[in-house]
Amino acid sequence: MGAIGMERRWRILAITSVGVFMASLDLFIVNIAFPDIALDFGGASLADLSWVLNAYAIVFAALLVPAGRVADRIGRKRVFVSGLLVFTLASGASALASTVPMLVAARVVQAAGGAMMMPASLGLVLPAFPAEQRPVAVGVWSAVGGVAAALGPPLGGLLVELSWRWIFLVNVPIGLVVAAVALRSLDEVREPERGARPDALGAVTFAAAIALLTAAIVEGPDWGWGSARIAGGFAAAAVLVAVFLRRSARHPAPVIELPLLRVRSFAMGNLAALVFFAGFGAMLLSGVLLLTEVWRYSVLHAGLALAPGPLTAAIFAAPGGRLGARFGQRYVAAAGGLAFAVSFAWLIAGVGATPHYASAFLPAFVLGGAGVGLTLGTLPAAVTASLPSERFATGTAVFGMSRQLGSAIGVAVLIAILADPSPAELLPALKDGWRFAAGTGVAAMLASLAIGPVRQRADAEPPAPQRARGPEPAPAPASA
Repeated sequence: MGAIGMERRWRILAITSVGVFMASLDLFIVNIAFPDIALDFGGASLADLSWVLNAYAIVFAALLVPAGRVADRIGRKRVFVSGLLVFTLASGASALASTVPMLVAARVVQAAGGAMMMPASLGLVLPAFPAEQRPVAVGVWSAVGGVAAALGPPLGGLLVELSWRWIFLVNVPIGLVVAAVALRSLDEVREPERGARPDALGAVTFAAAIALLTAAIVEGPDWGWGSARIAGGFAAAAVLVAVFLRRSARHPAPVIELPLLRVRSFAMGNLAALVFFAGFGAMLLSGVLLLTEVWRYSVLHAGLALAPGPLTAAIFAAPGGRLGARFGQRYVAAAGGLAFAVSFAWLIAGVGATPHYASAFLPAFVLGGAGVGLTLGTLPAAVTASLPSERFATGTAVFGMSRQLGSAIGVAVLIAILADPSPAELLPALKDGWRFAAGTGVAAMLASLAIGPVRQRADAEPPAPQRARGPEPAPAPASA
């Protein structure tokens, strides 16, 4: 197939971006539903419910890179559609959960579907656009997630008025329709070199390490930071990380290709994403807790109050991509980190027990949303710019892994800071959480500046998509 026409490029972007839309919508809706989920499950603790978010983030992070490699290997369309269907069915299972463990288990499966969708979606988009248009395409792809995030709080608040279970059911019809459209409309794209099988054991090792680290952080206040269980959790996580790095150094298709970390823009862009999204994860949950538990907003009112922040992120993401392409991704991403940090300083200084939404909360959340948009619109382009075309899906997956890992750590740190406070202690504890989030914004700014000049590789021109013509032979066996 020859060069892809402009109309078809944007059709590919539109279809695959629905995966981003669903994943982002799900994230924001779940946050806003926390109070009602807790009540429905007999007053479950915040630490227990945090696993509804963190189990998803951890599994998502661990499987993104293997899923990206599988997409490169067997076909990005095939993996995208399969992931969309898994995500859709798991959303239905989440809606039917009768206990917190059942909900967490369904979220794990949902995360597996999301991990299949995300790298394959951008892996389909990037080859469809010429090199000079990719920063804009990435910005639009990110902006779609921002639009979903903007719709998440008010839509979540509206659905929770019926039942929190509707926040998952809403994914089912969307997913089924888009899967049918994708099957008819997308061409298959795969890399000619099949390569070795992805390191599944490495992915499991990575997930176990992050789960132990997160559990130790979340349970530290209850179990005691000096207890044997907490010390053992941190030690076991460290051992598993060492095992994971050793496998990554030796396996022919590792979760993380360690030589890529020597590429400055790739390494520092992922570091910036890791620390920035730690603050982002804390921001989402802390905003819900402030509005519903301190200011006593209804869930619907809180959803409407939160919406301007993610809406601003959506507005700034695509322009951020264009500004990054013109002036340098490092400067625009650093500006995003700075705006994010300043937004939390505003919250710390202005928010009190008495609601002052227009003067205290709204300006801070809009400024923070602008920071999110500038960062999310530029860092993916910085990370992928220096990669050859055969590493588009994999490089995107590593970036997504950094985002999800950061979010899981951020939620865990916030839960540890809050430490199940009494109503009178909640606001001071939230301000401590905002100080942590402000620090992540500053750290992301510094890491972004360290990215350095980003140059597009000469060999990163988009390959012509290959239309699948029938079943492929089974891949040759490879060692684990």
